Amino acid sequence: MGKKAEPVHSKVVEEATKKALERRGVTMRAIAEIVYEMQLPYNDGLQMAHCIESVEGVLKKRELQHAILVGIELDELAEQGKLSEPLMQIVRSDEGLFGVDETIALGAVFTYGSIAVTTFGHLDKNKTGIIKELDTKKGGAVHTFLDDLVASIAASASSRIAHRTRDLEEAGESFKDISPDETMPESRIKGALGN
Repeated sequence: MGKKAEPVHSKVVEEATKKALERRGVTMRAIAEIVYEMQLPYNDGLQMAHCIESVEGVLKKRELQHAILVGIELDELAEQGKLSEPLMQIVRSDEGLFGVDETIALGAVFTYGSIAVTTFGHLDKNKTGIIKELDTKKGGAVHTFLDDLVASIAASASSRIAHRTRDLEEAGESFKDISPDETMPESRIKGALGN
């Protein structure tokens, strides 16, 4: 029997995920702008910094990291002509009946509950912010998976804000009462979310 492979450390996977998004032109702020637009009507005192913190927080989740790494890799391989046919043409053209991109992104959203699922559906249909830019075919860029993955991240971060809103309401507070680094206070617990 062979030796069991060592698992990849969480921080390595998180860093690779962020670098992959940056390489594809997706910034944390661009995703946070979607979250801000979605959550501002429901959250007194919500700031962009709270939304960026929420995006950063959900990117610590393995489900999202793995989906992002797989999806971006497939988009890049399609751009380079390294997928076999007919998959190459299907991914390059983002064929209408090809639902694997949405399936991977939706699977990653389940971590954040029904609010994230319904928000993902809304974003997938309405193509808000950078999602619309990624969905629009330009040059040889392939974003078949990436547009849905960005929707997944934004939906998850929006859901996180919605759940935090409830926590704050129960304490008689709102987002105007907390600093951005208190958006996800559980992240300061040793061992939580990669600490």
